[in-house]
Amino acid sequence: MSASEFWPGEHKVTPAAADEVDEAAVESVVGATVSESAPAVPAPSEDTEDFEEPGFDDPEEAEDDEDGGDDDGAEDDEPAEEAEPLLRLAGHAPGDLNVPDDIAVLEGAPIGGRRGVGIVAARFNGDVTNRLLESALAELERAGVPNELVTVMAVPGAFELPLGAMALAKTRRYSAIVALGCVIRGETAHFEYVAGEAASGLQLAALETGVPVAFGVLTVDTLEQAMARADKGAEAVRTALEMADLFAHLRAQAKQSAG
Repeated sequence: MSASEFWPGEHKVTPAAADEVDEAAVESVVGATVSESAPAVPAPSEDTEDFEEPGFDDPEEAEDDEDGGDDDGAEDDEPAEEAEPLLRLAGHAPGDLNVPDDIAVLEGAPIGGRRGVGIVAARFNGDVTNRLLESALAELERAGVPNELVTVMAVPGAFELPLGAMALAKTRRYSAIVALGCVIRGETAHFEYVAGEAASGLQLAALETGVPVAFGVLTVDTLEQAMARADKGAEAVRTALEMADLFAHLRAQAKQSAG
């Protein structure tokens, strides 16, 4: 192809005079330039992450608009307060047990006297268990139980409390057993296993031997909660003495009926 020839599609423009403009050539060149510079809008590529299809609002923005919320508002910056669970009630229901006058009632009282009491205490979480033990011994003294009738059995932890309680009860030397220990919740399921087995095991010891076993084991979330409940040792002693007195009345009634 000679130097005087042009590529296909190009237009040869004849130079005009210095003082005049070739209008046909200008229109030809402008028309070709416009058609090449204004292509159709291409379809979005699958590799384009930031493409937003025109004509559609962001769903999240639409939800914000419907709710009437403003991202810059002060109310949106404040965290929402969580509602307190309805089932988490503090304290216990007040009131005493009312039995009709024409119904025989058999009940006991937290009386000590010459009753032997066995205490099985866990060494684990010793600071808490020591306070429970102090509370329990002080309550036994108030109830009139002499020190020579009290025996303390130390076991490694709460998991061993049922076996210790069973061993004390089977000696038949004690009218009641008091189990003292503390299990604090951690980040694993260890808490559920130990606390559950301790509770069921102590109940089994009482059921198999017929000797009252009082549950003085704290099952708490934190050490602070445990320290605040150290007086539960005294409560466990009162429960044990009341059940021992109740069983004494039951045996006396049975002997009277048999005689």
